[in-house]
Amino acid sequence: MNREIRNRFSSSVIVSGEAVSIKSLLREKARPGDDFSEAELSQVDLSSLNLSGMKFMRCNFSRANLTKTNFADSDLTGSNLTTAVLVAATLTGSDLTETNLTGADLTAADLVNSTLINADLYWARLTLATLDGADLSQANLSKSDLTLASLTGADLFWADLGGATLVGTNLSKAVLTVANLSKAALMMADLSGAILAGADLSGADLSEANLTGADLSEANLRGSNLAGVDLDVVDLSKTRR
Repeated sequence: MNREIRNRFSSSVIVSGEAVSIKSLLREKARPGDDFSEAELSQVDLSSLNLSGMKFMRCNFSRANLTKTNFADSDLTGSNLTTAVLVAATLTGSDLTETNLTGADLTAADLVNSTLINADLYWARLTLATLDGADLSQANLSKSDLTLASLTGADLFWADLGGATLVGTNLSKAVLTVANLSKAALMMADLSGAILAGADLSGADLSEANLTGADLSEANLRGSNLAGVDLDVVDLSKTRR
């Protein structure tokens, strides 16, 4: 059967061929460096495919099955990935600038050194995900679940994490300058060496969190829970309480 992948805006054919499915078509045709920008791929099963080093800018992947798909070093700038399933997907070094990942499932996904500037991750599931060194500046992570995720050295400048779940999350040496963490659940989180200057932590639960050497200058801690926190290893003198 002939299968086609079309441009989501113009309906022009991007790639076609004899294949049993779109997944099979891409397995046969796709190669590193190929450009599939603006492709309509909503609700398609692309699980476990190797799509590394390709261009998928402004594509529609909404509700697609991308479980264990390899997007390493690929460009997904501006793509729609709402409620897509990216469980255990590989996105190392990928560009996800301004992507819409609302409600997406990124459980155990590898996003090391990825770029997610201004990405929308509202209500996204990132449990056990690895985002070490990722750039999440100005990203929307409100209501997201980052339980036990690793964000060592990640850039979360001006990111919105309001109401997010960060239980046991590793945020050591992360940049959270002027980030919104109001009402966030940060129980047992590792914030050692993190920069939280000017951050809003009002109403946040920081019980048992590790704040060793964290920079909390001008941070808003009004109504936050600091039960079990070792206050001898962090300077709170310049915080707003």
